[in-house]
Amino acid sequence: QVQLVESGGGLVQPGGSLRLSCVASGSIFITYNMGWYRQAPGKQRELVATITNGESTMYADSVKGRFTISRDAAKNTVYLQMNSLAPDDTAVYYCNAYVRQYSYSGPRNNYWGQGTQVTVSS
Repeated sequence: QVQLVESGGGLVQPGGSLRLSCVASGSIFITYNMGWYRQAPGKQRELVATITNGESTMYADSVKGRFTISRDAAKNTVYLQMNSLAPDDTAVYYCNAYVRQYSYSGPRNNYWGQGTQVTVSS
């Protein structure tokens, strides 16, 4: 199996910064796309940012210029640097990874972390 474990969430004042981390572990042969999604109370889960294994990135319009996604392939880790945080950024943030297991012919699946709470409030 594959596990994703997020860390780095917390309470921050408006204008502040946080850095989220997500480590993927288990029966991983190749990690393709990794990304961050978020879900605010009463809203659907939405994409925040994604990064390919070639390090191409994509961002939601609402976070462009404020958030930066990066990855350390050797550590199977993806990061989300969040700056200029606003109350609208309050949500549970979920890590996502598209993974091939075991070998070149192994199965490919999409995995999610358990989520980490980010609260932006004064």
